[in-house]
Amino acid sequence: LLPHPRTALPLIIVLVSHCVSVLGCGPHYQHAIEEFCLAKFKLDMHELDQRHWCNWEDTVELYGELTNCTYLVAVKMGCFWPNQLVDEFFIHVHRHYFHDCSLSGRLLRDPPNRILGPFIVVPILVTLLMTALVVWRSKRSEGIV
Repeated sequence: LLPHPRTALPLIIVLVSHCVSVLGCGPHYQHAIEEFCLAKFKLDMHELDQRHWCNWEDTVELYGELTNCTYLVAVKMGCFWPNQLVDEFFIHVHRHYFHDCSLSGRLLRDPPNRILGPFIVVPILVTLLMTALVVWRSKRSEGIV
């Protein structure tokens, strides 16, 4: 049986510290954060409904755990943090999980019809009214010299 992802983080850190402490940075660090940190993050994100991925309140804890994991692995391996590998790692995470999210953290979608409707109908009515007014004025002024 595998431990629950939330309780597995301390175990993962211990394993990382024993397994890769002498390997240093570079590809070994990248492999470690993908195997330990990203694997747990993937499990956590798939437990969360995909419609909630852009909701910061739902993902902030998971994202914080991912960040802390990459930091702890770097410390145990004697790497600087942040570093270029971490930057590339998080760019990959954002491209996969948060590519449809806006900068505000809210999912982009159309407003409801009760709000969108007036923004469509009012300009159309104003255009029709102005056209009718111009036609009416042009017919009325034809008889005046």
